[in-house]
Amino acid sequence: MEIRFHGHACFEIIGEKGRILIDPFLNGNPAADVGPEHFTHLDGILVSHGHSDHLGDAIELSQKTGAPLICVFELARLCAKYGAKTHAMHIGGKHTFSFGTVRLTQALHGSVFEPPGEEESFTYAGMACGFLIQMDGKWIYHAGDTGLFGDMELIGRRHPLAAAMLPIGDNYTMGQEEAVYAATLLRPNYLIPMHYNTFPIIQQDPQEFIELLKRKFPASKGEILAPGQSLFI
Repeated sequence: MEIRFHGHACFEIIGEKGRILIDPFLNGNPAADVGPEHFTHLDGILVSHGHSDHLGDAIELSQKTGAPLICVFELARLCAKYGAKTHAMHIGGKHTFSFGTVRLTQALHGSVFEPPGEEESFTYAGMACGFLIQMDGKWIYHAGDTGLFGDMELIGRRHPLAAAMLPIGDNYTMGQEEAVYAATLLRPNYLIPMHYNTFPIIQQDPQEFIELLKRKFPASKGEILAPGQSLFI
């Protein structure tokens, strides 16, 4: 399975049974290596919450590819009004798709929806979430935007994680120290930092994070991915 990073919190996951995109913030993302025009076929588009740096180009990509936008119920209802094909879920639930299985987890964060072309208008978009994804017999965890929470231990205990993607940017999400502690709860084989350096307020040195992880929890191997780079697991 290939985990390809496209900047900020956007990942493309390519497995034997399909290709999905998570939090496709591409247009307007100074860190993105591709645009929405790059994608002609997708089997699913996972969106952790409604903020523009995560919902991004999801509606356009759903219209273009026919892939379902997979997210919490409230956000799905809003996106459907603008022409997206949606599959509504909620936290704790799971569903099996053609590409694999998705389970929604909690995320300690907010969520609003900004209608296309109406950036000054905000609508409550339900709860933010994270994703547990099983593809090719492997579990991966995309935490979304979140602070540290104790039930990460439960996630790690119930799902042997081949890889986890955790935010380290601080201010809006966990910082480096909290993400390292999260690793001790989740116990993934690989840990990929995300949601940092896109904007000045979330500036971090990812190498410092990797060194801290090595000291505190060497059982997880930290992997820094530049936009366009992949991890094969």
